[in-house]
Amino acid sequence: MFILLCTAIGSCSFPSTKQDAPEITENDSILSWISLGRNSEMPLKQKTELLKKAYLAADNSTIDSVRSKYYSRLSLAYLEINDSLLFRSVNQKAISLSRKINDTITEANAHWDLADFFEIKKVMDSSFYHYSEAQKKFTSVGENYYSGRMFYNLAVIQTNVKDYTGAEINAFKSIELLKPLNEYLRLHRCYNLLGSITKELKEYDRSLEYFNIADEYLSEVDDEETKREYYSKLQNNLGNVYKDQGNYKAAKSYYQKATFDYDSLRYKDPSNYARQLNNLTLSRFKLGDTLNIFKDLETVKQIREEQNDIEGLSLLEYTYAEYYLSLKDTVNALVNARKAKQHAEQGSNNKRLLASLGLLARIDSKNHLIHTERYITLYDSLVQLERRERNKFTRIRFETDEFIAENESLTRKKQLWTGLALGIFLLGVSVYVIFHQRAKNQALRFQQQQQTSNQEIFDLMLSQKQKIAEIKKAEQKRISEELHDGVLGKMLGARMVLTGLNKVNTEEAISEKAKAISALKDVEGEVRAISHELSHAAYHNINNFINSIQELLKNICSANHLDYSFEFNETLDWDTMKGDIKINLYRMIQEILQNAVKHASCKNILVSFVRTNEEILVTITDDGKGFAIKSGKTKSGIGMRNIRSRIEKLGGTWNIDSALNKGTTITLDIPIKN
Repeated sequence: MFILLCTAIGSCSFPSTKQDAPEITENDSILSWISLGRNSEMPLKQKTELLKKAYLAADNSTIDSVRSKYYSRLSLAYLEINDSLLFRSVNQKAISLSRKINDTITEANAHWDLADFFEIKKVMDSSFYHYSEAQKKFTSVGENYYSGRMFYNLAVIQTNVKDYTGAEINAFKSIELLKPLNEYLRLHRCYNLLGSITKELKEYDRSLEYFNIADEYLSEVDDEETKREYYSKLQNNLGNVYKDQGNYKAAKSYYQKATFDYDSLRYKDPSNYARQLNNLTLSRFKLGDTLNIFKDLETVKQIREEQNDIEGLSLLEYTYAEYYLSLKDTVNALVNARKAKQHAEQGSNNKRLLASLGLLARIDSKNHLIHTERYITLYDSLVQLERRERNKFTRIRFETDEFIAENESLTRKKQLWTGLALGIFLLGVSVYVIFHQRAKNQALRFQQQQQTSNQEIFDLMLSQKQKIAEIKKAEQKRISEELHDGVLGKMLGARMVLTGLNKVNTEEAISEKAKAISALKDVEGEVRAISHELSHAAYHNINNFINSIQELLKNICSANHLDYSFEFNETLDWDTMKGDIKINLYRMIQEILQNAVKHASCKNILVSFVRTNEEILVTITDDGKGFAIKSGKTKSGIGMRNIRSRIEKLGGTWNIDSALNKGTTITLDIPIKN
């Protein structure tokens, strides 16, 4: 059991190196954001913000080959920060886009990421499938190193579900690809896995042979720190072989080798150290050496508790029980066996639970039958589960290209036999199909004609409306010119005549003429004002859509005692946008405003329209209480689902930016045609 734990290390670890095409340069800002987002020393919030920034920028990239690389690297980054939702989204984009542009390397990497994801989630059949897909993609482009790694990952999964035959086959395939490349550490891990497999099959001589070969390859590794780490695990595995044989003396010697570098192992890899010290202690008291046994077990317990290692605590309590049994202290042995069972149940570890039940059946004579029955039931269920898993992997393993080709060949033969019968049947229905299709075509043509007619009527109505508006503007301009050039000119002439008559110096004449001149001046000013107003109206855009938004803001905000501001470019004709854009945009703004009134407790609302020839960007901001957005998810009521549906129908995107006590900003980005 311990061997399997050791061999699994690294199978689902995130690959540090993946194949990339040269389109992406290392000074790329998006790559920089992704690289920073993968920095283990950076806080999660900052990493999330950087990756979100990179994601949005990647979506805006116009080169598919580069965009697929961005998605691939983002996929790995989101996997590392355990953001399942965004990982699945960007990973699917990476697979779809790379498949579309025939970018095999990127598609293989994306399948690799997805396999790691499912392995972490313990969905082993899906993990196996995507490792298999990645392996086939790497093989198709001659990437033997990565193909070999995928074969190893497949073998690890098969080992964990006891598909030992399939695991051996894939481990040897991995060795075949990696040996010419002198990948000594990878070869060490392959032979270590083969040793684990044959040990589980109780083929102990073969197991020792494979572990010794693994040791030879490990000696070729240059990195001394890595070599010490894997050496310790290998010695532990060798000890496990002898322990399973009951040769505790030999097992003890290998466990001592595994813990040779006490200080380094204790603090650099405490979990591994605790496991190996546990094994060493077990071997010692099995040989009758009880010196400091309890102290060593307490050390293991301290490490397990520090790491909250439930599975490790279950194993420790099992070892305690074995220790007390060796002292013939059945009372304490029973207490620890029960604790081992409790920890196994808490950690949902069926293998440890099975071992604990077997031990309890030996110790607890009063409940022997209960423990035995539960042991048998659990064992049978595990056997059935493992059989189902092996069947799944077998099915996936044989769904290769050759298998599919064979099926296609069999299908073609079957089609030949059924062709005659189908031909007779098709001949019988062909006349019916022809006439029925003609009728359908006529109905479709009639519907198309109706749609064309409706469209022509709609266009005519729009054209008439536009002509009326143009005529109104022309008429306003004409009246303005008439007032300015005709009436105003005449009034000016009259004023000049009256001014000349002012030379008559009688008091009465002077007074009357002054009044007339004053009146003419008033008329002149009034006519000039009317002229300017009419002229301004002739060129001023009247936007019914903008007026509708203003009226909506006024009605909602006034009714709820809110202040609002509406920013837009007054020189643009907003009514030229398509009707479905205006209708859906109006409804989305209405829904957002109503949500702000109901939930935000805000005092001010800002609505901003920014339009280019390509898109319209709408921003709605409130100063309300806001809310926390966790893991890229927001609350999704009916209103939000309606907004999402409308924005998708328009081919646009939307985004919510909010934080507690910092208000909320919703952005709608809608593509439009000029």
